[in-house]
Parts: sequence; C-alpha cells; structure tokens
Amino acid sequence: MDIPNPAYVAYLSEILVGSDAIQKRVQALGQEISQFYENAPDLLLVCVLKGGVMFLTDLMRHVSVPHAIDFMAVSSYGAGARRSSGSVRIMMDLGQDISGRDVLIVEDIIDSGHTLDYIIDQLRARKPASLRVCSLLSKPERREVDIQIDFLGFEIPDKFVFGYGLDLDEKFRNLPFIGVAKPGVMIE
Repeated sequence: MDIPNPAYVAYLSEILVGSDAIQKRVQALGQEISQFYENAPDLLLVCVLKGGVMFLTDLMRHVSVPHAIDFMAVSSYGAGARRSSGSVRIMMDLGQDISGRDVLIVEDIIDSGHTLDYIIDQLRARKPASLRVCSLLSKPERREVDIQIDFLGFEIPDKFVFGYGLDLDEKFRNLPFIGVAKPGVMIE
C-alpha cells in the first residue's frame, strides 16, 4: 500500500500507478522481453538516465536471457521545466560499441517523442543488429513524433508525473509509485 509521506504529500495530487501495479507490470515486461530475445546472442539494455534507472534495475531482474547494460544521459528539459524544450543534448554517451548487437532502449516515459526520436537516430547510425524500445510510461496525447514502442508498461493521461525514477524538480525519484504533481507546484 502506498501511504502518503509528509515529505512529498504537499506536491502530490494523486497516485496514478501504485507500486504493486508497477511491480506486476515490470515482471510481465521482463518475461515478454526474455521470450522475444530468447535467441539473441548479444542483448544490450540501454538505460536513458536519470529517470530510467529504477525501471532498468527492476526490469533486468526479470529478464532471464543473458544481457549487458549501458547508460546514456540526454537532456531536453531545463531546470524546473515541466515540458520538454524540444532541444536534445547528449550529456553522457554509451561506453561500448553497439554495432551488430541487439539493443533495447529502456526509457522511463515517452512524452512528445522528440527526445527518444533523437536517441533512436543516434543509435541507429551506429548500426546495431536491431533497435527496439521499452518504456515504462507513454503519454499518447502529447505525442508529436511517431515512436514505435515495442514493450510498454502503461499509457497515461497528459499529466505531470513523478516517482519511480521520474523527478519533480530533481527530487522524489525514490518513490515506489507514479504520482501526479499538483498543478503549478514547484519545490523551493
């Protein structure tokens, strides 16, 4: 059960996806990915930081096929922003070559699609054997760029969410659920 804590309750409008629902869906995604990649010789899970790290950590525990992980950090939000600026920058690139490998991008949320579209273009140019997307959350109402999501946790409405890896002004990534931020609330 997700019990409100005074540290974040002032910013929380509602719990959109509870921790039990997240864990059940992540386990199911791990099983789907394991079946899909059962014959993949060199699977690489690429986590998009920072928001995807909690999702990756739980997901990889349920992926039964051998795999490696790597990380990529990109930025499309300015400090305190609640919407993507549309301008994407690579803050940290992969540490290994992906050519000829099966690559699965592990993302926390797909909003407009611009950030992930940029990442896909960057990684596709490196000639992986395959390139697919796993996202915990998707906001189809906000989509401006068509993105193929191969493995999806939850579709959610166009609300600003935080928790389970997603931040509210760089805080509350540690919450075990996905919460909706109260409109206009900023952390001082």
